[in-house]
Amino acid sequence: MTYRKDSSPLGLQPIDFIPEVPQRLTDDQNDKEIPVVITASDDRLGGVIATVNSIHQNTKSNVAFHIVTLNDTVDHLRLWLSKTSLENVKYRILDFDPHLLDGKVRTDSEIPDSIKPLTFARFYMPNWVPNAEKAIYLDDDVIVQDDILELYNTKLQHGHAAAFSDECDSTTNKFAVRGAGNQYNYIGFLDYKKEAIRKLAMKASTCSFNPGVFVANLTEWKLQNVTKQLEKWMALNVAEEIYSRTPAGSITTPPLLIVFYKRHSNIDPMWNVRHLGSSAGKRYSPQFVKAAKLLHWNGHFKPWGRTTSYAEVWEKWYIPDPTNKFNLIRRHTDIYETK
Repeated sequence: MTYRKDSSPLGLQPIDFIPEVPQRLTDDQNDKEIPVVITASDDRLGGVIATVNSIHQNTKSNVAFHIVTLNDTVDHLRLWLSKTSLENVKYRILDFDPHLLDGKVRTDSEIPDSIKPLTFARFYMPNWVPNAEKAIYLDDDVIVQDDILELYNTKLQHGHAAAFSDECDSTTNKFAVRGAGNQYNYIGFLDYKKEAIRKLAMKASTCSFNPGVFVANLTEWKLQNVTKQLEKWMALNVAEEIYSRTPAGSITTPPLLIVFYKRHSNIDPMWNVRHLGSSAGKRYSPQFVKAAKLLHWNGHFKPWGRTTSYAEVWEKWYIPDPTNKFNLIRRHTDIYETK
């Protein structure tokens, strides 16, 4: 099935969809489709490939990948998927229009590429999978080591539009990130000196959550106009700078923290074992890494970069680029041992 590049009010353009359904998915025609949304930028494309491969190899469920990208990445992505062992993966490529962010993101004239448009794709979840009731969003620096169906089946409380991993859960509490400051609290992301934030009466010490892995109830998302709410706070930040300026600050996390304050469910901490990219050293034991259901290299040190912890675990799922445009620059220093 091929989709025309029709324009839409949001500038979302479905580009293509693999017509062949893998044989393993045809055993039960009534299998519920599991939509997984992930973004793909050319300089991080190897991460997307590894993520997709790890999910594909660890499930028998009917997974459909909705890959959001920019026009200049489409051909490269399609070639990588079609010329490798991922040729039978069910996927759809969607183009993200950066103009969606006009007036909603502060830009630095001295650093023209400081804003990465695709990081905001998660704000527009219902547009990527308009007919789904539920979907998973994943960053491109994760590896899934268990059946994604379990994450999809996360129970969301009544009235909640999403489930996230709290940064104060038992997994992250055991390991302090050096130099993180208030990264685990709302005050690390929002400027509590600003009246707009004070009026919300949100406790500054409230535990933040990680937005790189979440399960969305898209019915609730649309009912609550979550996307419009997020855009409102984005625009207000452009006008009033309500986000924190601390190192823990992130331009995508603050509006999510506001909109989902005390209105989100939790996912199993083992489905987002994170901060693997916070330093080049190992923060978890090999046994714990092996037991994790999802590994997340959030932080500066990416598994396709020069150095990071447990890069060899990530590389088990990496498929080399048949076009040779994307290459790993890392030098191996770790040895992954399981006992």
